[in-house]
Amino acid sequence: MRTSLALAARNAAGLATALVLGAGLVLLGGGSPIDAYRALFAGAFGDINSWNALLVKACPIILAGLAVAIPLRLGLFNLGGEGQMYIGALAATLVALALPDWPPGPLILLCCLAGVIAGSAWALLAAAMNVLRGVNEVIGTLLLNYVAANIVSWVVSGPLMEPGAPFPYSAEIAEAIHLPPLLADWDAHIGFVVAVLLAIAFQWVLSRGTIGLSIAITARSRSAAVYAGLLPNRLTLGTFAVGGGLAGLAGAFEILGVKYRLFQGFVGGYGFDGVIAAMLAGAQPAMVVVSGILLAGLKVGANSMQRAVGLPVTLVEALQGLIIICVTASAAWPLIEASLRHGTSSLNNRALRLRLWLKRSNLS
Repeated sequence: MRTSLALAARNAAGLATALVLGAGLVLLGGGSPIDAYRALFAGAFGDINSWNALLVKACPIILAGLAVAIPLRLGLFNLGGEGQMYIGALAATLVALALPDWPPGPLILLCCLAGVIAGSAWALLAAAMNVLRGVNEVIGTLLLNYVAANIVSWVVSGPLMEPGAPFPYSAEIAEAIHLPPLLADWDAHIGFVVAVLLAIAFQWVLSRGTIGLSIAITARSRSAAVYAGLLPNRLTLGTFAVGGGLAGLAGAFEILGVKYRLFQGFVGGYGFDGVIAAMLAGAQPAMVVVSGILLAGLKVGANSMQRAVGLPVTLVEALQGLIIICVTASAAWPLIEASLRHGTSSLNNRALRLRLWLKRSNLS
């Protein structure tokens, strides 16, 4: 409880700092900070249409955030959410187009399962390179993003390209397997509820279950984990498999509930938004829901702010980035403080920095 309150206080301080600095940017752009922030808040949370747009964006951010948060509790960074979403979406699209005569209910479940398996397998590539060859998981997951994006680009430009299409994209999936909307005439779909339930479930497992305790012990000391009979390499593979599966599910949801066809660049940066959401949440799955909604609201509200105040697009993007940077820095303050306290030698030891941050934040 004390840790959660401290995290909330740091995030609030970071947000306040960003709003003060952002007011200066708005003044430089010739706008009114009060009008700009009023439009930002109203555009994100002001009415039912705002919530509809917000929840559409929040669903993939939450799932991508969980994909980062679970390995992060082990002290590992999964920066491959983009690629895992691409591969998950590709698998879901292939299943949907290959089995058009299946009943809608089972086909939706099969498409989602295909997305989970494909995303999990893609994440396991980076985890296996880390375990077997010592390849840094940050490098492995980042590079696999480009591989996945190019695979999807090739597929939609060739084998899956709809005949006669003016741009590279696949055929549209059957309307019968579109995800049910949360409310009538909404774009937000049932996938948001699934994402929230998954976050709650993983919060319980990681906070109360033996798996969570094993991960916490391994994060603090791998040698102690081995002495206790735990298997750090197996936990590495397991957390990445689960994280990749969640990102793959996000990709499947985007195809089944929002885009309805596969095309290049459909992910739209959600994978990296997930990294920010996980950091803001302190790697707590339940708090990823809150941070995901906050980031989605920022995206939706920024568009409204631009229309209402008339600020240039670049200035709105700069303000959005400033808020993200300040809040993320405040959330990671224990890591920064520990690194400064332990001197420059610790700055070159990523594993030590992560263990210190995990211990200070009491993520277990």
